[in-house]
Amino acid sequence: MEQNPTQKKNKKKGNKKLRTILTVAALAIVIAGAAVAYSVLSARSTADGMLYVRAEMTKQDVADSLNVHFGKKFADKVMLLTTYRDFEPARRSGAYRITKGMTAVEAWRMLVSGRQTPVKFTFNNLRTLDDFAQTADRQLAMSKEDILKLLTDSTHCASLGFNPQTIPAMLIPDTYEVYWAIKPEDLLKKMKGNFDNYWTETRVNQAEKLGLSPVDVATLASIVEEETAAKDERGTVARLYLNRLHKGMPLQSDPTVKFAIGDETLRRITLEHLKTESPYNTYIHQGLPPGPIRLPEKSTLTAILNAPEHDYIYMCAKEDFSGRHNFTNNYATHINNAHRYQAELNRRGIK
Repeated sequence: MEQNPTQKKNKKKGNKKLRTILTVAALAIVIAGAAVAYSVLSARSTADGMLYVRAEMTKQDVADSLNVHFGKKFADKVMLLTTYRDFEPARRSGAYRITKGMTAVEAWRMLVSGRQTPVKFTFNNLRTLDDFAQTADRQLAMSKEDILKLLTDSTHCASLGFNPQTIPAMLIPDTYEVYWAIKPEDLLKKMKGNFDNYWTETRVNQAEKLGLSPVDVATLASIVEEETAAKDERGTVARLYLNRLHKGMPLQSDPTVKFAIGDETLRRITLEHLKTESPYNTYIHQGLPPGPIRLPEKSTLTAILNAPEHDYIYMCAKEDFSGRHNFTNNYATHINNAHRYQAELNRRGIK
């Protein structure tokens, strides 16, 4: 039925009103969206720092960490963005560098892509594999137990070209750039790569001229480090032991006895200690022990490779307790040196 002029006019007014309402609604949505977008884009970190995401964390744990270290507004907007594209802490564990002024969008993109920031892993002055595992546990997202299990597993050590006794030679103290969430097996591969890089053809040839392998050098270096804290003495001590090895004499190193006993705090080695049965006791067994008794520094490895020539075969700690030694090639002189040192031990009541 044909509409009359009045009906047509009312319909036209109704359509115009509807268009106005829709336009206003659309504009409101745009304005609201723009406000949200602005609030997200304007949210920035209030501080520099590292966000550590552990596999066992929940999204709320991540939000709380962001809030505490980088500001509530920043944290809220980062987590708001995860409703658009989510991220799972279990799959994105790692360390993420947040810089002051970084936007929530930038942080969100970094998290959802798993774009971790490398961290520095440093170790030095360590004695045992347990010490190394503890250091890795403290600095990285791995447990001491997990990495120690690999270091003491014959099969895994063999895959790297070592055994549980020689593997300390592979762990050269240094500062390494790694991902915080690196797996224990990948960290050890990193250590192996550094070992291979250190042992260049030139250094291997230097070791061979001394009648040693790279592991032998590390083993001797570990004994030398335990023998003297005076770095300028280490080359001299190294050559003394090399002289003994070449003459077929036992090393008779007190630090190896301490290692065999398992007590690094011993200040006086007695005849009873010297009888300790262990492949590490160089008073009983000829040659080098099965592996390093600590993790030797690069500087000590260098001291072994460049040990100065001399004919000393005896050494004894100086009686002034300076940590330095008296050296000689004469047994009678050595005995006199030893008597002076023992007398000082007695005088100080050290047993």
